[in-house]
Amino acid sequence: MRFWDSSALVPLLVTQPLSSKTDKWVAEDGELAVWTLTPIELASAVLRLVREGALQETAANKAESRIDELLGSCHVVIDVEAVEAQARRLLRLHPLRAADAMQLGAAWEWVAGRPTGRIFHTLDTRLALAARREGFRVIPEPR
Repeated sequence: MRFWDSSALVPLLVTQPLSSKTDKWVAEDGELAVWTLTPIELASAVLRLVREGALQETAANKAESRIDELLGSCHVVIDVEAVEAQARRLLRLHPLRAADAMQLGAAWEWVAGRPTGRIFHTLDTRLALAARREGFRVIPEPR
């Protein structure tokens, strides 16, 4: 099982340059762990692509319907209080946005504070660096 940040899940919903790479990651290990607010982040990302003109409304509707399908079989971290505490700690240590701190806090809770060797998928460079510094094996590696 691997933890997936929203940024790494978007290419599974919408065809993007990195879709083949994220498809490969799922093929390697189809057991996904996600944060409970990930569906909201995914909907936001898909609708932002529509607003930016990078995605048509019909494709966005299909992607939105696939969110529940994709996340239906995932392990979902739902302990909001524990994730909040971790996110606050992470914000003091790393230059993260609030949502990214919650994603990394959820991953931290998922591994019960033992991230060594556990895989964290993200396409966000800043989040990848913070996750690596916290002890996760980040794929792809931060630059």
